[in-house]
Amino acid sequence: MCHDPDSRPPAPPRSGDVAERGTLTLTSADGTEVAVAYAAPAGEARVGVVLLPDVRGLHPYYVALAERFAEAGLPALAVDWFGRTAGLPVTGTRDRDFDWQTHVPQVTAAGVDADVAAAVGYLRGRTRADLPVVTVGFCFGGSHSWRLAGSDPDSGPDVAACVGFYGRPEVTGDAPAVRPTLMVIAGADAATPVEDQLALAERLRAGGAEVETAVYDGAPHSFFDRAYGDWAEACDDVWRRVLALTDRVAGVTGS
Repeated sequence: MCHDPDSRPPAPPRSGDVAERGTLTLTSADGTEVAVAYAAPAGEARVGVVLLPDVRGLHPYYVALAERFAEAGLPALAVDWFGRTAGLPVTGTRDRDFDWQTHVPQVTAAGVDADVAAAVGYLRGRTRADLPVVTVGFCFGGSHSWRLAGSDPDSGPDVAACVGFYGRPEVTGDAPAVRPTLMVIAGADAATPVEDQLALAERLRAGGAEVETAVYDGAPHSFFDRAYGDWAEACDDVWRRVLALTDRVAGVTGS
């Protein structure tokens, strides 16, 4: 089960003021209007985050997660998958009645890449032209984040590193990673066996990039949720690993 509209992300280990938050619309390279949620920290931005949601698209969990990243000092933009087939969500986000099962099979890698590129462009337009950007994806979005780790730097979205939570290797493909990658793996994930995800990590490492795997034994799919009190320590560790990666990408010393 992916994160649902009632889920909320756990708090990051560092917290600052959020200067801006809200939903808006971007235009992708093919002219598609894309619903996004944006949040920005009050301080200087050293690295940005593009959030790639689960199969339900841009729902409240990811709006809240963008704000969590902004609290941690990183401007973040969460994208919706379904502008090409479902149009823009009326309220700015997808609700629990959205028919994602009809629309997910119509999402293409090319469409994802175009939307991620638009998101990267927006973050840089709001900060600086050379802002390094990291993708952070969940489930369906986690699979695409891992895929982007091996995308052609000359033709794919210009991202510096990739994080994926509980993805599916069959969506990721066989291209080896050319960017630092973090794979967050739920040890009791009923959707994808742990061994399949670890085998993917070995394939990704064939490109020479750093690929870190973090397996949380017994954790269920979508454990990165403040409602899962039993997994609070795991959530804290995930935050530590994700922020350590973004700090390295940003060139922050001591990370």
